Amino acid sequence: MARLFGTDGVRGVANVAVTAELALDLSVAAAHVLADLGAFAGHRPRAVVGRDPRASGEFLAAAVIAGLASAGVDVDDVGVVPTPAVASIVAASGADLGAVLSASHNPMADNGIKFFTRGGHKLPDDVEDAIERRVGEAWARPTGPGVGRVRRDEDSGPAWARALGAAVPHRLDGLRVVVDCAHGAASALGPLALASAGADVVVIGASPDGTNINDGVGSTHPQALQAAVVEHGADAGVAYDGDADRCLAVDGTGALVDGDQIMGVLALGLAERGELRHDVLVTTVMSNLGLVRAMEDAGVRCVQTAVGDRYVLEEMRRGGYVLGGEQSGHVLLLDHATTGDGVLTSLHLLSRLAETGRSLADLAGAIPRLPQVLVNVPGVDRSAAGTDPGVRDAVTAAEAELGETGRVLLRPSGTEPLVRVMVEAPSAAAAQAVADRLADVVRHRLALRED
Repeated sequence: MARLFGTDGVRGVANVAVTAELALDLSVAAAHVLADLGAFAGHRPRAVVGRDPRASGEFLAAAVIAGLASAGVDVDDVGVVPTPAVASIVAASGADLGAVLSASHNPMADNGIKFFTRGGHKLPDDVEDAIERRVGEAWARPTGPGVGRVRRDEDSGPAWARALGAAVPHRLDGLRVVVDCAHGAASALGPLALASAGADVVVIGASPDGTNINDGVGSTHPQALQAAVVEHGADAGVAYDGDADRCLAVDGTGALVDGDQIMGVLALGLAERGELRHDVLVTTVMSNLGLVRAMEDAGVRCVQTAVGDRYVLEEMRRGGYVLGGEQSGHVLLLDHATTGDGVLTSLHLLSRLAETGRSLADLAGAIPRLPQVLVNVPGVDRSAAGTDPGVRDAVTAAEAELGETGRVLLRPSGTEPLVRVMVEAPSAAAAQAVADRLADVVRHRLALRED
């Protein structure tokens, strides 16, 4: 049976793959596993639960809260807040557990469940495996005063946003910023944080109705932000995804600034101030070669990991590094947060503009990008992507064709049922041609066949 937990929690179509029954059983199992690990020793356990605005999050959050309370855990329901806000609230409040109902950048019909432990850290693989093994087991239920109590907490989210704005390294007074909230979890709190830091904020994509999350807006659809930045004569724009754990940006000309460039700008600023510990930036194998080369020229070493911000985080904690992330806009600033935080990232990026007096186009221009093409191939057996001999031969041939002028990366998605084909090359046309050819091989060799 496939592993229930993916690279970022449990995720799938809500009410089909991610059901109320599963949400309840997972939360009960999580409480039992953490109790057995000693996380609740000597005190009554407490959890923080938050969600994004998806309609399915209403019943899934209710199921998670019910499961935790039935297992004897007191619950603070913080409502609609970004994923990193839950992590931060868990850490700041001393809670034993956090749970978030969100499918991040996925379409509205999906939803997901992820957990944080004490301190606001994501669960390691072995703890997730232990939770999965105990889903649906028989257990002795507490009664009377032993059941958990549920409290609605409407203050912690806004307090988190205001604290982020107050702690920005350089205030944003004088900067006009457009923020696209993806009709997601940061629709209220993202603009609040930016305004608290002094920015003149223009808000788009901040009218969630339960069905419009990520729909033509946010970091996966930056066109609306690009147009709004030009229309309003803004200095920059920032776009979050549905749960605001990632951020992309747009410069004053309307050009997109991706996660690689954001990390590069932040790394150069930290290095300049002597705050980039060990002069290391942690990236994934998806990061553009242009970033790697720019960092090498600046005396910064790039350490690469598998795709997934959890793997970036593991490497950062292992090596004592302070900055890392993904091209998609997951950026980790471990001196300030325990997990990727799009709102925090946007504040620190804009702070760099305020600190230097330079435009975002100028700052991002120091991080050139090789033409890169990403082709998603759905309807295939992603488990065979690394083992099929025909696919392997095609990748080897493409790598030989590109030589040192580019690279190929083929990998199964950790969050969606597809295989991703990424190619970098000296020209966009060359990258597209190689990517399309490889995608055709994947489509032909790995096509799912109906019984």
